[in-house]
Amino acid sequence: MLKTYICILCEIVFSVKERKNIMILKKLGIIHSPYEEKGDAPPQGKYSEEIATIEIFDKFTDAMDGLEEVKSIIVLYWGDRADRERLKSIPPYMTKEYGIFSIRSPHRPNPIAICVCNIISIEKNRIMVKGLDAFDGSPLLDIKRFIPRVDTDQNYKK
Repeated sequence: MLKTYICILCEIVFSVKERKNIMILKKLGIIHSPYEEKGDAPPQGKYSEEIATIEIFDKFTDAMDGLEEVKSIIVLYWGDRADRERLKSIPPYMTKEYGIFSIRSPHRPNPIAICVCNIISIEKNRIMVKGLDAFDGSPLLDIKRFIPRVDTDQNYKK
């Protein structure tokens, strides 16, 4: 069983020999935030009033076309400081351990993180947002428009 996890400037390559799958994710940019280490970031981005900057690499700036008309975005980024071996964790403010598929722990085999952020401003290849909990220097994987009628469960009840 050969597993390879390599970070290369603009591409993250994942090769899993067991099924001969190869996934290539392109690093689209970098996140600049005030969060340097564990304990700095809020348990969820929505609890933060801090402004973070998403820097889009030049070769991907055409993908920003129309973003000035959008209020909120879904930001997917790579949790490059996560513990990739952890399969269980205790969520903040809880005492019971859960499997990582049933919680929002950043520690997981594929640490793809997601935050819904409000756009504050856009300047050239930089998007200033509120609601992002990424560590400074985290690789940006994707941005998608947040559409409430699509991205929320209308039947959700507490």
